[in-house]
Amino acid sequence: MKFALHSRRVLLDGHLKPATVVVRGGRIDAILDEVPTDLPVEMLGDRVLMAGLVDTHVHINEPGRTEWEGFETATRAAAAGGITTVVDMPLNCIPVTTSDEALTIKRRASAGRLWVDCGFWGGVVPGNADQLRPMVENGICGFKAFLCHSGIDDFPNATEADLRIAMPILAELGVPLLVHAELDLGAPEDELAPQSYAKYLASRPKRWEDEAIAMMIRLVRDTGCRVHIVHLSSSTALPLLAAARAEGLPITVETCPHYLCLTAQEVPDCNTAYKCSPPIREAENRELLWKGLADGIIDFVISDHSPCTPHLKLPERGDFMDAWGGIASLQLGLSNIWTEAQQRGFSIADVSRWMSQAPADFLGFPAKGRLAVGADADLIAWSPEETWTIAEGDIFHRHKVTPYLGRSVQGRVHRTWLRGERVWDGQHHGPSGKALARTPTAV
Repeated sequence: MKFALHSRRVLLDGHLKPATVVVRGGRIDAILDEVPTDLPVEMLGDRVLMAGLVDTHVHINEPGRTEWEGFETATRAAAAGGITTVVDMPLNCIPVTTSDEALTIKRRASAGRLWVDCGFWGGVVPGNADQLRPMVENGICGFKAFLCHSGIDDFPNATEADLRIAMPILAELGVPLLVHAELDLGAPEDELAPQSYAKYLASRPKRWEDEAIAMMIRLVRDTGCRVHIVHLSSSTALPLLAAARAEGLPITVETCPHYLCLTAQEVPDCNTAYKCSPPIREAENRELLWKGLADGIIDFVISDHSPCTPHLKLPERGDFMDAWGGIASLQLGLSNIWTEAQQRGFSIADVSRWMSQAPADFLGFPAKGRLAVGADADLIAWSPEETWTIAEGDIFHRHKVTPYLGRSVQGRVHRTWLRGERVWDGQHHGPSGKALARTPTAV
């Protein structure tokens, strides 16, 4: 099937311009200045047409904890938010994705339940070094390790000794190690109630992240393994990361909408929907993270969608110390980031680079995250000027527990195409997503 999409605002080479995107066989076949007369054309008016988002950090939790989230609900939410590719984290599913057998089980669980394309991360845990090569041969995108307790006992944290075994193997295999960079170094005792957000924030200080990142820099230097720091929260780690980059070390960094859009000062006591690890920090820290993005120290922005069943957030107790930590916000990233980014002088091209092209490049999937001839026709049409208020009825992930309820945002996705098939236009169409292996289709 061949058809075309025309908008007066197509994001091409960092600029918005009138153009027609021709789609054939699921790929972008041509980009034209004129509107063709020999094939069907959908006129999008002033809606911005650009590449679909790529979210490399999503906890889908299926199989085993599908009551928390699942492939169907997560990928439907992704499609509604303009995300056309997600990569699933190796926890909190059962079994955790730390063996080749578990990866096969994960893929089977996703069959027929994907509204967008989905890749998979494996896990590095103590004692599974013999599983790393088979998982890479089976198409895993890379591996995730925790330097502190992960929240579940069946995904134990890796020590420096464990990493010194695994990282040379990953370096040889050419896949990245993603690191939850917090070292539990303890924190000062206080007399604040557990319902106080200030108590939780003080319990995970910036130095946990800073020391963990310093350790990873040493390990990269020793092993040559490519390392990616996930969900950076601490602005005081930015100089360390900048110096590592200047040294030529292969380290990349992501952060999340909750660190760029929310601040500790606005978190209400008892409202555990805001709890995540590392924690949401102060307003000054937030602005320094935005500067890290502007300076290129932070490479991209992803959701770290980490949902759970509502009772695990302990809403009756409001106890930040015992509640499950994780922000659910998968489909809301574009609206939240655009709302804040434009206030700081950033452009739609900046947002697309942070949320589409850079994460696709990190994955090594050149057919994703870009609007270019030969790329997959993963596209979104959205209205950046449209203001709306986030309500439960707008949300498609399984549970509606999120700190963004009631928040007024700008930018709304109206159409999402996956390899040329419309998967969202105010209602869902599909499922037409695929389970992705590490070796991509070349552009």
